[in-house]
Amino acid sequence: MKKSPKEENNLLYESLLQLKDVEECRRFMQDLCTVNELKAMEQRIEVAMYLRDGMIYQEILKRTGASSATISRVNRCLQYGAEGYQTILPRMEAFWEEEKNKE
Repeated sequence: MKKSPKEENNLLYESLLQLKDVEECRRFMQDLCTVNELKAMEQRIEVAMYLRDGMIYQEILKRTGASSATISRVNRCLQYGAEGYQTILPRMEAFWEEEKNKE
């Protein structure tokens, strides 16, 4: 039986919740996504963290290589999105601080 377009499919999201660690997640995402898709998602989360830190677009562009359109899109999601970034960014704060100290 074919699902209607309005019917939600939670298979992907439930699959992600079953992963036990970063390495499992990395392998799953590598199987699921193209290299370019992964790079784009990695870049977006990095941009979101920099925006949360209050960094200006030009500096984010220089550090991440993200286009101004990508930075703007992430910023719109931070401001008006589904609150996914607002859920995850605070949980990532300690990890983010470690990553910034590596630079």
